[in-house]
Amino acid sequence: MNFADRLVAAIKKKGNPICVGLDPRLDQIPAHIVTKVISEKEHTKAAAAECFLEFNKGIIDAVCDIVPACKPQIAFYEQYGFAGYFAYEETCKYAQEKGLIVIADAKRNDIGSTAEGYSSAFLGEVDLFGVKVPGMAVDALTVNAYLGWDGIKPFVDACRYYDRGIFALVKTSNPSAGELQDQELSISGVSSDFAAGDRMTVYELMAHYIDSWGADLIGDSGYSSVGAVVGATYPDQARILRKMMPSSIFLVPGYGAQGGGAADVKPCFNEDSLGAIINSSRDIIFAYEKSDQFDSATYADAARVACFEMVQDLKSVGIGS
Repeated sequence: MNFADRLVAAIKKKGNPICVGLDPRLDQIPAHIVTKVISEKEHTKAAAAECFLEFNKGIIDAVCDIVPACKPQIAFYEQYGFAGYFAYEETCKYAQEKGLIVIADAKRNDIGSTAEGYSSAFLGEVDLFGVKVPGMAVDALTVNAYLGWDGIKPFVDACRYYDRGIFALVKTSNPSAGELQDQELSISGVSSDFAAGDRMTVYELMAHYIDSWGADLIGDSGYSSVGAVVGATYPDQARILRKMMPSSIFLVPGYGAQGGGAADVKPCFNEDSLGAIINSSRDIIFAYEKSDQFDSATYADAARVACFEMVQDLKSVGIGS
């Protein structure tokens, strides 16, 4: 089943477009988890990875019936080496077993056989002594399209052959994004759609390419498996991009801790109230830290309540059902 169709179906089933970011930080893992794991594995990288995995399972169990998707950011895991990678892969598997769509936030990009390797590792199959076996087989992957089509093609091919998805960086949520992404370009010669002397920003040009790259992967839902990362912190630009990429699903970071609110993410949606998945990480997984009702022992319950609160916040601006 086409990835976009699966994601849209999951959003409709859960009645909201929330994606929970699984970005664990060791100094914020509840003490009862840390104490138990250290007693078994001491102060090792393996212990850190085990803490992450147990913490993530608690979050996943608490929210899997509420939200359609989760997004583990690989940077928080790979700093702990092979043990961290194990925790990452096991987190992805567990989330899929619980019915969540898993978006691997790894922002991979390269060309040729290296790009093919990344694509196989996350989305497709790998060679195991002459036998093809699934790689990590997450549902979707974030990618950086800076190297152009030959850096993106292996990932698009995986979307087609394995019914996976990608989200390419377009307009990111960080404060300095405009240093490159807002620069204006003369784009004559890019395609027949543009005349000599036409100008657009870097992020608009990237949107043009993504809309083109995903045109052959539009499912029955009307959306493509080639999506875009568009930050919640730039709603005016999101309005422009929504018109430029009507068939692309937006993965929207920046809600909550980074300053974006429900009104800011509203422009990321189409008139059908679809077309975007809104990520929230710290405000959900570490909700217990700001709660008078919950403590570290009930961190998962706090995350569950935080999801319900986000559902209501989005509904206040007409997002969700």
